[in-house]
Amino acid sequence: MKQVIADVIRWLDEGQRVALATLVAVEGSGPRQPGACLAVNERREISGSLSGGCVESAVAGEAHAVARGTGERKILQFSSDEDETFAVALTCGAKISVLVEELATGDAWVRTLAAALAADRPVALASVVSGKHAGAKLLVTGDAHQPPLGGTLGNADLDRVVARDAHGLLDQGGTALRHYGACGQPGLDAVTVFLHALAAPPELVIFGAQDFTRALTRVAKILGYRVSVVDPRAAFATAERFPEADTVTVAWPAEFLAGKPLDERSAVAVLSHDPRIDMPALVGSLRSRASYVGAMGSRKTHAKRIERLREAGLRDDEIARIASPIGLDIGARTPEETAISILAEIVALRTGRAGARLVEGAGPIHD
Repeated sequence: MKQVIADVIRWLDEGQRVALATLVAVEGSGPRQPGACLAVNERREISGSLSGGCVESAVAGEAHAVARGTGERKILQFSSDEDETFAVALTCGAKISVLVEELATGDAWVRTLAAALAADRPVALASVVSGKHAGAKLLVTGDAHQPPLGGTLGNADLDRVVARDAHGLLDQGGTALRHYGACGQPGLDAVTVFLHALAAPPELVIFGAQDFTRALTRVAKILGYRVSVVDPRAAFATAERFPEADTVTVAWPAEFLAGKPLDERSAVAVLSHDPRIDMPALVGSLRSRASYVGAMGSRKTHAKRIERLREAGLRDDEIARIASPIGLDIGARTPEETAISILAEIVALRTGRAGARLVEGAGPIHD
């Protein structure tokens, strides 16, 4: 959404007419999750993706018609069912629903959303998909004690209930298609609202400034992580060495972690190979809420590390959280290959997958 909205703002500033297509529902094993967006302007320029290619042309054509003013707001249904209009476009066995609508220059929510995303502020966008006031938007901040950032779904009670539900999604990010009565009553189907919670980007903290750190930073940024590089050695921890990192901090791990609480959206990679750095980094990270803590080193090195961690007072269940040797077993040797191995392990842990080859598995590719 972040890149799509940036392009949308640029096109609107150029005086272009723009349409936005949003994936609002997926049944079965679809290639993309609800919330994926594709924007099209009247010049047929495209930003974003909905399906990895299988329905892009059909959606882009419908969106272009909306952008030119020759089409109207609609929900497109794609399926592998031969009875469906767009059956030939979707071959993965899923059924998806796509909302296509025009974005006007005067839509304040577009610019408010763009500003929030640019500042990495958690924000949720609620859109009325069907029912009275279809197309209405409500923007909700990540602070449940703050009023909505803007917009309305046409009814104050509905706004209140939807905002409450949006806050529940913002803790981790996610989407939901919810049904309400006209005034927000649960269990009714007068209004269908698509909730898209855009949480702050996940964070990767890397302790140790070395060549593998540079490669890991680059790959993590491609995946949308906010990356912090930490090393107490000023000669190593420089912005010039790690231009892709969001922050480069000269500090000992305990000092850094004291001012930087880690939560479930945080991952930690300990790469320094220096016990003076690695040990306090591991102790602090393992006692935090970080969802992933990995450490570089051989099995022999890690066995010695475990003894030191026990001497430092860590319990066995805390020590067991360490992923070491770090990364998935893909035969990685270079810094770039190792970076892919580490990020693949982080993604697999987050999604509950084992990291095996898909060709050797069975069942659906996507949950």
